[in-house]
Amino acid sequence: MTDDLLVARAWSLWEQMATVPVSLPTNGGVAIAVSPGSRLCPPSWAGVVRLGDAALITVPDAAQASLFGRVLAEVKVECLVRASTLRSRMPVLEVLGPAVLAYLSKDDFRPVSHGAAVTTLPSGHEDLLALAESVGSDDAAESGIDDIDSPAFVVRDAQEILAVAGYQTWPASTAHLCVLTAPQWRDRGLARQVASAAVAHALDAGLLPQWRARPEASRRVAAALGFREIGDQLSVRLTQASEGGYSGS
Repeated sequence: MTDDLLVARAWSLWEQMATVPVSLPTNGGVAIAVSPGSRLCPPSWAGVVRLGDAALITVPDAAQASLFGRVLAEVKVECLVRASTLRSRMPVLEVLGPAVLAYLSKDDFRPVSHGAAVTTLPSGHEDLLALAESVGSDDAAESGIDDIDSPAFVVRDAQEILAVAGYQTWPASTAHLCVLTAPQWRDRGLARQVASAAVAHALDAGLLPQWRARPEASRRVAAALGFREIGDQLSVRLTQASEGGYSGS
């Protein structure tokens, strides 16, 4: 599958995540949608997703739409997912991201065929909860492993889970990958092994695997499996967005 086809499939996801009707420019550019219920970002935040040469921005109100409209006149599409760019032009209070968005077609998939045995557990199994508690709330939340609705693919040492992967089923037939490895077992290839099993399961179900990552180590795992990085996501919470209320520096 070419990058253009991956971008098209990914856009169908993010258009639905906007939760309001939105049409992206056909030849690049940016679409802004007022959507208090947007799933691109936390409630009352602004969310930015760039795929290829186009971007989608959702905002909670018309004032923020106007503010982003002024920013768009000054920056390139790829700069919209840079926190430093937005901070220099808007009253940014908090930032989530940016995170890289990567997608995988069946033709590009490079499965892992060796290594430790991978077995399955149902999502929500008590052993998964124990692993999530052992790594701390930040790592567990970043992984999203508590929210998977697929089987959990695990590598064990006796009763201890060393690594786990699964996915959340998102709109537009998308499988959002979630991977977590116990800290003392990282950098041993276990994440790639369990993720490979989860990806194979998603592809067999006709889903588009999505990998969202910030750490370089996570991005390397995705690249090794054949994922292509084609976009970015960023969320910002503004201190104010009243018309004329901020001029930047």
